Amino acid sequence: MAGWIARYNTLLVPCPLLFGKFPHQPPLYFTRRHLSNTPDNILHNQETGEELSVHGLLDLGFTDSQAEHIYDTFSKSTRGSTAKHALSTLSTLIVLGFNPSSVLKLVEKCPELYLVKESQLQQRIGNLRKLGLVEGSLQRVVSHHPQILTMKMKKINHRVLFLKEKCLFTTQQVTDIFRDSPAVIQEDLDQLEYKFQYVYFRMGVKQAEMVKSRLFRFTLDEVRNRHCFLERQTTIVNPKISSMLSVDQDMFVTQVAKATSEEFDVFQRLLMREWQEEDLADFGNISDDEEEEDDGGKRRIILAKWDT
Repeated sequence: MAGWIARYNTLLVPCPLLFGKFPHQPPLYFTRRHLSNTPDNILHNQETGEELSVHGLLDLGFTDSQAEHIYDTFSKSTRGSTAKHALSTLSTLIVLGFNPSSVLKLVEKCPELYLVKESQLQQRIGNLRKLGLVEGSLQRVVSHHPQILTMKMKKINHRVLFLKEKCLFTTQQVTDIFRDSPAVIQEDLDQLEYKFQYVYFRMGVKQAEMVKSRLFRFTLDEVRNRHCFLERQTTIVNPKISSMLSVDQDMFVTQVAKATSEEFDVFQRLLMREWQEEDLADFGNISDDEEEEDDGGKRRIILAKWDT
């Protein structure tokens, strides 16, 4: 109780302008919490490595309820050893431009952020800036997909090379993809490559149009379902990707395909069964092409590459 009382001790802050205008008004008082959310105070938390505490969270500008919620959640979900850098990590997010309420949403969406050291966080933020995510875009990406700050730089840079070398996107196009579809960073590479090949070869869509249509916000199944439905169930030939992906599913079915939800649902189930049968057939064909070699008593199986 004494600690809480001390926490709310007030500081006298004279205000000459107010005194001049209202001579009988008493001096203004501000609590420590009103003055604590300053760059100097945040940097102090980062430098001292202060452990996570309600007091420290209040210093960063969190409200009483927010501070208690974060502290209770953190205490239940993490080990004590991580508390040494959790406060500095939260401080870094505030310095990045997020207010306390936004930071609370980030850690609720991605609790793994508590486990990221402040030095790692700074390096990863710097790496994202090098990739072209400037102020505003960077905050937007982190807000929509905070998991990006929990990923190693090596993995992110490898994804950049993949998009450039395998899919032939330009540097600016890769930046645009990350900005508009940050979840692409965690997408399975095989699925990502297959989706690109399907849209590029099967639909004839070039890289610039893929980026413009925000293709990578959609899964491979979503893209194929819509494309095949338009080709097989309507008179639309080679539908444009922009018309397919610029609307939600309900709008796509009723406005673009001019069909019913029941028709689209049945079609998706039948198409899924068709793909499963094709996958089994392809697997059987690949198995026939296996070559077995003996290498010092060890068996090595070389699978023929399936070219889509």
